[in-house]
Amino acid sequence: MMISKKMNTALNEQVGNELGASHQYIAVASYFDAEGLPTLSAHFFKQAAEERDHAMRFVRYILDAGGELRIPAIPAPRATFKSAADAVKLALDSELRVTGQINAIVDLAIKDKDHLSKNALEWFVNEQREEVSSMDTLLRMVKRAGEPGLFFVENFLLQGGLAEADGADAAD
Repeated sequence: MMISKKMNTALNEQVGNELGASHQYIAVASYFDAEGLPTLSAHFFKQAAEERDHAMRFVRYILDAGGELRIPAIPAPRATFKSAADAVKLALDSELRVTGQINAIVDLAIKDKDHLSKNALEWFVNEQREEVSSMDTLLRMVKRAGEPGLFFVENFLLQGGLAEADGADAAD
């Protein structure tokens, strides 16, 4: 095994965290679908797929590093929201929490002088910067638009607004 048991445990926990985030995004997408906001719904279904992909990256890394995969139980996601802003705020809080979780795993890799894991985790560190930034932007837009103005947020997303913003970040 190329990773320590402690790192293996932390990575398995993160698989569960990423799958939990995916499930939460499905619940948020379902909320927006029920509210008649198909573009916000599609955005969060896409986010759910991305979180699942992140979980699978961790799975692949654990297996490639000779670790033992143990996927933890995934808690049920929150399913009800007071407003669009409430749903997006939950998503932003989730991204901030995941960022902290990944930072803790990077800290473990540094402490253990596990350069292999630290190198693999750099992708996640950069991805979280993008995720937090785009979710923060979306929350600010939803708050500014208010419930009656969500059509403008839908239109912005439909035109690739956040994707363009992410691309601008990547160019820096």
